[in-house]
Amino acid sequence: MQRITYLSTPYDRQALDELRHWQHDMQRRPSLLNMLSRGMQQRVNRIIPEKVHRALTTAIKQMTRAMIFGAKISNRPVVREGSLQDRERVVMERIRVYTNTAATEGAITGAGGFLLGLADFPLWLSIKMKMLFEIAAAYGLETRDYKERVYLLHIFQLAFSSQKHRNNTYATMARWSEEKKSLPDDIHQFDWRSFQQEYRDYIDLAKLLQLIPGIGAVVGAYVNHRLTNKLGKFAMNAYRMRWQEINVLPLQAESGDAHLLNPSYA
Repeated sequence: MQRITYLSTPYDRQALDELRHWQHDMQRRPSLLNMLSRGMQQRVNRIIPEKVHRALTTAIKQMTRAMIFGAKISNRPVVREGSLQDRERVVMERIRVYTNTAATEGAITGAGGFLLGLADFPLWLSIKMKMLFEIAAAYGLETRDYKERVYLLHIFQLAFSSQKHRNNTYATMARWSEEKKSLPDDIHQFDWRSFQQEYRDYIDLAKLLQLIPGIGAVVGAYVNHRLTNKLGKFAMNAYRMRWQEINVLPLQAESGDAHLLNPSYA
């Protein structure tokens, strides 16, 4: 991303105010509810058959690696010019489209029983990854760069992980200009085990309900819609953080500009 200078606008200051709230949420200590939820998830994991665990783990790992580091995932050109407001108008539209697509896909696979329910994982993963690539392009990031693709993985981890893991991931992203200098050239050195385990632990309980006949379609649509939208909002703030780093966003919000667009990031 090239260093650019824009005059601060009311929209920029509003975006910064939302970014500050998001950053605060990313650094919160794990609550009692977080820890109880984690314990419940571990109990659920023991109920799920091992062969299902293996299938999900393999699907998540292979699909993510193929999409992030394999063929070109998006044909959308990188946006070279434009204000933050113009770019985020595009971003919010893409989030809306992909969120609705994910909800439809979740309803269809949820209505199809156990086997189609399993198929939801790679399909939904594909939708989320495509959305992240398009968001990156809207903010002017060239995702042919391997290090930018690793940043996408960090956004994904941030959205779908426990609060403790989220704290660690955020700390890495907050110092990204330095962190990316030490990235390994070999993508196999990425911590895939932690990535897939945190992702699975975060969504397993909700997705398990999607396999239940009678309610699977409703659950699938709701969960896919909610979590895809959440990932999009996390991506917006993750890239706002990068924009502030290159002096596009102001250093601090003004008191009259505190109008939150989306104050909840749980």
